Amino acid sequence: MKNTSKIYIAGDHRGVGLKLYLIEMLTAAGYMVINMGVDDPNTPVDFPDITAAVADAMLGDESARAILICGTGAGVTIAANRYRHLRATRCDRPEQARADRHHDDINVLALAADDIDIEIAFMCVREFLETPFDSSERRIRRLQKIS
Repeated sequence: MKNTSKIYIAGDHRGVGLKLYLIEMLTAAGYMVINMGVDDPNTPVDFPDITAAVADAMLGDESARAILICGTGAGVTIAANRYRHLRATRCDRPEQARADRHHDDINVLALAADDIDIEIAFMCVREFLETPFDSSERRIRRLQKIS
């Protein structure tokens, strides 16, 4: 189920390997993936900068989703949640990705390159992309309080 227009993906230098693997898997599955960098593990980049680039790209596109990767996943999560149009969570289990998407309409999935197996990461990404948001009145009300 491809219910998203675009998937932006970016990672810092510690997330390059995982990011490139996910791009390959998502492209093979037919998703439109936009690589926002970096592609060389020897090119240091600060996670707030890659997060800002993705936030700018997603502005105005309600159906877009993003995957952000850094060593711990915490930095990109904190940085993403500074933007009113982004709702990010760090995830390391597919069940968590499903629940966070279904209950909280997350549009950014943060992954910890240092801590997650690449196959588990892809399972998390699939749940993130394939799970619909429960747009019941109470969930909408809660989101409006943080937007």
